[in-house]
Amino acid sequence: MNSFSFTLFIFSITIFLQCLSSTGAATCHPDDEAGLLAFKSGITQDPSGMLSSWKKGTSCCSWKGVICLNSDRVTILELVGFLKKPERSLSGTLSPSLAKLKHLNVISLGDHGNITGSFPKFLLQLTKLRYVDIQNNRLSGPLPANIGVINTLEEIFLNGNKFTGSIPNSISNLTRLSYLFLGGNLLTGTIPYEISNLKLLQNLNLGGNRLSGTIPDIFESMTLLKFLDLSRNGFSGELPPSIVSVAPTLLALELSQNNLSGTIPGYISRFNRLEKLNLSKNRFSGVVPEGFVNLTNLNNLDLSHNLLTDQFPDLIINTIEYLDLSYNQFQLETIPKWVTSLPSIFLLKLAKCGIKMSLDDWKPAEPLYFHYIDLSKNEISGSLERFLNQTEYLLELRVAGNKLRFDMGNLTFPRTLKTLDLSRNLVFGKVPATVAGLERLNVSQNHLCGELPATLFPASAFACNDCLCGSPFSPCKV
Repeated sequence: MNSFSFTLFIFSITIFLQCLSSTGAATCHPDDEAGLLAFKSGITQDPSGMLSSWKKGTSCCSWKGVICLNSDRVTILELVGFLKKPERSLSGTLSPSLAKLKHLNVISLGDHGNITGSFPKFLLQLTKLRYVDIQNNRLSGPLPANIGVINTLEEIFLNGNKFTGSIPNSISNLTRLSYLFLGGNLLTGTIPYEISNLKLLQNLNLGGNRLSGTIPDIFESMTLLKFLDLSRNGFSGELPPSIVSVAPTLLALELSQNNLSGTIPGYISRFNRLEKLNLSKNRFSGVVPEGFVNLTNLNNLDLSHNLLTDQFPDLIINTIEYLDLSYNQFQLETIPKWVTSLPSIFLLKLAKCGIKMSLDDWKPAEPLYFHYIDLSKNEISGSLERFLNQTEYLLELRVAGNKLRFDMGNLTFPRTLKTLDLSRNLVFGKVPATVAGLERLNVSQNHLCGELPATLFPASAFACNDCLCGSPFSPCKV
């Protein structure tokens, strides 16, 4: 059973058996009842009443979040929190008495945000575990050196906690793993080479830690890998040669916010199933390989904040919805035709890309769908008026540091717009009253004049214009 099927199986069984549980057909083993009640006693706050049905003397197999499959032994414990509403989630610690649940296959206690303590070592005593989810809590301290003893595990989610120290070498014993999530912690050191022993991995997430060193050459055996996230660490050096081994299967590669260097390897052309590629905020240099034309399934491409140079290949692609090429050493001259023709692009960021065209000459295929645009720090001229009239869902527009010249009083903003940065241009006229509906505004260093509308924006939003008056500046002269 693959990882996705197993997860779906868990939740299907949960719903089905909770419907049956009201019959009280199953009693539960005394050890399981004792372990669960000890867990309840370690919970200090239960604002949503998740544990309200957990009462001594009643069948624990009928308690919310508890499933017994084919016997009186608990096999699934599933109490997922409210990630975006921690005030509704459980608070407290994880009782070591959960070690009494000897038949447990699944433990899912993620997304509570307020569960504290060290790594729950009772997990090391549960020999039938297949699925562990304790992500997005406040667990801390090192991962146990002998974590590899839970060798029945197929999926483990430890991300979003405060675990420290190194990744234990014994993790290589978890050879049944398809999902390994350690991201969003405080882990240090290097990636252990032994992790190459995890040949069934489909999703490896180590992003958002403090890992360092080079990325080891561990991928040759990971022929099922679909998602790889090593972003937001301190990795340096070039990409390891064996990463090409995952080209036939990989759907998402996230390496942003490291210190990786060298050129983007030509074998990137073989990653033709990639839907997301994020190499931003590294030190990649040289030209973007022509082989990018083979990445015809890309939905999200972010190469921003590197040292990449021209020529950028003309992509033959219509699937990109998120594109960021900002802050490299490109001299694009114009917004490329392949970008202009994209049928459903939501995010476009081409800041500091050497664009010198007039905005009046840019006629994107579907401006209606733009949500975020950043064309800052180019030499773009012309007016925003026609373009803004074509958008309906735009949330953010940043065009600072260009040569745009138009009457701001003629602008009509889409009702969705929240952020507008027109600073350091040649914009003239009055500031329209409609800016009061924005959340963020910067029109400084232009040629605006006249009385400002009533807003809550600071003086810095309007600074260095020709003759603006009214709050937050001096009153206008009558």
